[in-house]
Amino acid sequence: MNIILFSTLSLTNELSMKDHRARHIKKILHLDVGDTFQAGVINQSKGLATITNMDKHAISFTYEVKEEQASSLYPVTLIVAQVRPISMRRILREAVSLGVGSLILCTTDTAEKSYAQANLYTSGEYESILIDGAMQSGQSGVSSLQFASSLKDAITKLPSDTQRIVLDNVWEGIPLSVFQLKEKQPVVLAIGGERGYSDRERTLFRENGFQFASLGKRILRTETACSAGVAVLLGRMGLL
Repeated sequence: MNIILFSTLSLTNELSMKDHRARHIKKILHLDVGDTFQAGVINQSKGLATITNMDKHAISFTYEVKEEQASSLYPVTLIVAQVRPISMRRILREAVSLGVGSLILCTTDTAEKSYAQANLYTSGEYESILIDGAMQSGQSGVSSLQFASSLKDAITKLPSDTQRIVLDNVWEGIPLSVFQLKEKQPVVLAIGGERGYSDRERTLFRENGFQFASLGKRILRTETACSAGVAVLLGRMGLL
């Protein structure tokens, strides 16, 4: 953790030793009374926490805001086809770490339909993974996440004023590394699942203003395509 995030903080705070963040402060960071650590309020601020007391029950600390943040995230929406939960955990964590502003997880024609009902979502585990990604990044911004029952449903959730790109290695597209982006316009990047998109979905993309792009001829795992695609896109946007 390069920052420890909370839903709320005040001038003085107490964190139970049963909380994994407290265990991280004590056992991984080896901090004690008088020491400081980077802390923040999700999607609000970053600052410095100073430990004022520590015992077997709790850690007490003060919090001083150093930076108010409306958002530390980038104007990128990532549409991702549902994949195996073990892969989606990596995708969510890395997307937030890279600064993706919002994600839409989408059931597609070729995806296993049961993935959308995985324990990852029904238990709320995905929320903690998003926060873990933000703490890795050292920023307090946590990506928003929506669920879509189909690609058509995902597209209806998009704002109209976006440049739309779909990564695909079947229909011909422009290499993402040389893609021409419109200045200061938010971008949507869509990435398929293990078996890619169907031709019906490719047609739907085209009908809804998506431009086709590629990351080369190699077939990548979805989690690899997400990390590589977002990194290349952010580079093209001048944000990396």
